[in-house]
Amino acid sequence: MVWLSLLAAGLFEIGWAIGLKYTEGFTRLWPTVGTVLAMVLSIVLLGHALKTLPVGTAYAIWTGIGAVGTAIAGMVFLGESASLARIACIALIGAGIVGLKFVTPA
Repeated sequence: MVWLSLLAAGLFEIGWAIGLKYTEGFTRLWPTVGTVLAMVLSIVLLGHALKTLPVGTAYAIWTGIGAVGTAIAGMVFLGESASLARIACIALIGAGIVGLKFVTPA
Protein backbone atom coordinates (compact mmCIF):
# COMPACT_ATOMS: atom_id res chain seq x y z
CA MET A 1 0.00 0.00 0.00
CA VAL A 2 2.87 2.38 0.77
CA TRP A 3 4.21 2.01 -2.77
CA LEU A 4 0.77 2.92 -4.18
CA SER A 5 0.78 6.04 -2.00
CA LEU A 6 4.18 6.96 -3.38
CA LEU A 7 3.05 6.32 -6.95
CA ALA A 8 -0.06 8.46 -6.43
CA ALA A 9 2.11 11.20 -4.88
CA GLY A 10 4.30 11.15 -7.99
CA LEU A 11 1.27 11.32 -10.27
CA PHE A 12 -0.07 14.33 -8.37
CA GLU A 13 3.39 15.89 -8.72
CA ILE A 14 3.04 15.56 -12.49
CA GLY A 15 -0.38 17.20 -12.20
CA TRP A 16 0.87 20.22 -10.33
CA ALA A 17 3.98 20.62 -12.46
CA ILE A 18 1.89 20.71 -15.64
CA GLY A 19 -0.77 22.74 -13.84
CA LEU A 20 1.75 25.49 -13.14
CA LYS A 21 1.92 26.14 -16.87
CA TYR A 22 -1.80 26.82 -16.98
CA THR A 23 -2.00 29.06 -13.90
CA GLU A 24 -0.18 31.81 -15.81
CA GLY A 25 1.66 32.93 -12.69
CA PHE A 26 -1.26 32.01 -10.42
CA THR A 27 -3.48 34.58 -12.15
CA ARG A 28 -6.12 32.08 -13.37
CA LEU A 29 -8.43 30.85 -10.61
CA TRP A 30 -9.38 27.29 -11.58
CA PRO A 31 -5.99 26.17 -12.85
CA THR A 32 -4.51 27.61 -9.64
CA VAL A 33 -7.05 25.76 -7.47
CA GLY A 34 -6.33 22.47 -9.26
CA THR A 35 -2.58 22.99 -9.06
CA VAL A 36 -2.60 23.81 -5.35
CA LEU A 37 -4.88 20.83 -4.66
CA ALA A 38 -2.49 18.54 -6.55
CA MET A 39 0.44 19.99 -4.56
CA VAL A 40 -1.26 19.31 -1.24
CA LEU A 41 -2.29 15.77 -2.20
CA SER A 42 1.21 15.03 -3.49
CA ILE A 43 2.86 16.13 -0.25
CA VAL A 44 0.31 14.35 1.96
CA LEU A 45 0.78 11.07 0.07
CA LEU A 46 4.56 11.46 0.15
CA GLY A 47 4.35 12.00 3.89
CA HIS A 48 2.32 8.80 4.22
CA ALA A 49 4.95 6.86 2.26
CA LEU A 50 7.71 8.28 4.45
CA LYS A 51 6.22 6.57 7.49
CA THR A 52 7.60 3.30 6.07
CA LEU A 53 10.14 4.00 3.33
CA PRO A 54 13.59 5.55 3.73
CA VAL A 55 13.48 9.27 2.99
CA GLY A 56 16.19 9.13 0.31
CA THR A 57 14.47 6.36 -1.60
CA ALA A 58 10.97 7.81 -1.33
CA TYR A 59 12.08 11.29 -2.31
CA ALA A 60 14.14 10.05 -5.26
CA ILE A 61 11.24 7.96 -6.55
CA TRP A 62 8.72 10.77 -5.99
CA THR A 63 10.82 13.32 -7.87
CA GLY A 64 11.72 10.75 -10.52
CA ILE A 65 8.07 9.95 -11.24
CA GLY A 66 7.38 13.66 -11.40
CA ALA A 67 10.32 14.38 -13.69
CA VAL A 68 9.66 11.50 -16.09
CA GLY A 69 5.91 12.06 -16.15
CA THR A 70 6.20 15.81 -16.60
CA ALA A 71 8.73 15.43 -19.41
CA ILE A 72 6.49 12.91 -21.19
CA ALA A 73 3.38 15.06 -20.66
CA GLY A 74 5.27 18.05 -22.03
CA MET A 75 6.13 16.10 -25.17
CA VAL A 76 2.63 14.68 -25.62
CA PHE A 77 0.47 17.66 -24.67
CA LEU A 78 2.66 20.74 -25.01
CA GLY A 79 4.62 19.95 -28.15
CA GLU A 80 8.00 19.82 -26.45
CA SER A 81 10.94 18.13 -28.17
CA ALA A 82 10.80 14.33 -28.33
CA SER A 83 14.30 13.73 -29.60
CA LEU A 84 15.88 10.32 -29.24
CA ALA A 85 18.51 11.70 -26.84
CA ARG A 86 15.82 13.24 -24.62
CA ILE A 87 13.80 10.03 -24.55
CA ALA A 88 16.93 8.02 -23.73
CA CYS A 89 17.73 10.29 -20.79
CA ILE A 90 14.15 10.03 -19.51
CA ALA A 91 14.41 6.24 -19.80
CA LEU A 92 17.55 6.30 -17.65
CA ILE A 93 15.66 8.16 -14.92
CA GLY A 94 12.87 5.59 -15.23
CA ALA A 95 15.38 2.77 -14.86
CA GLY A 96 16.68 4.40 -11.69
CA ILE A 97 13.14 4.55 -10.27
CA VAL A 98 12.55 0.87 -11.00
CA GLY A 99 15.95 -0.04 -9.59
CA LEU A 100 15.28 1.77 -6.32
CA LYS A 101 11.94 0.00 -6.00
CA PHE A 102 13.56 -3.42 -6.34
CA VAL A 103 16.39 -2.78 -3.88
CA THR A 104 14.22 -1.17 -1.18
CA PRO A 105 12.47 -3.46 1.29
CA ALA A 106 9.00 -2.38 2.43
